[in-house]
Amino acid sequence: MTALADEIRDYIVSEFLDGEDTTDLTADFDLIGNGVVDSLGVVRIVSHLSRTYAIPVDDIPLAPDNFRSIGAITAFVQSSAKTAA
Repeated sequence: MTALADEIRDYIVSEFLDGEDTTDLTADFDLIGNGVVDSLGVVRIVSHLSRTYAIPVDDIPLAPDNFRSIGAITAFVQSSAKTAA
């Protein structure tokens, strides 16, 4: 994983899986389908992305596919950074 993916993974682990076994938490692990993140969790992730990566909340589409996996969240942040540049 990249440094960005590692940071996002660390956030997911600390906020949603603290103390649980995270060996299955790969870049393509389905966070929503496996019940790690629900609709409130998506809002928490959006808030984190906005604060951490200076992405305006209005520019973050709440489409579940953007938050389904660490890989999807990483791709979204990278895409947002390219758009802002």
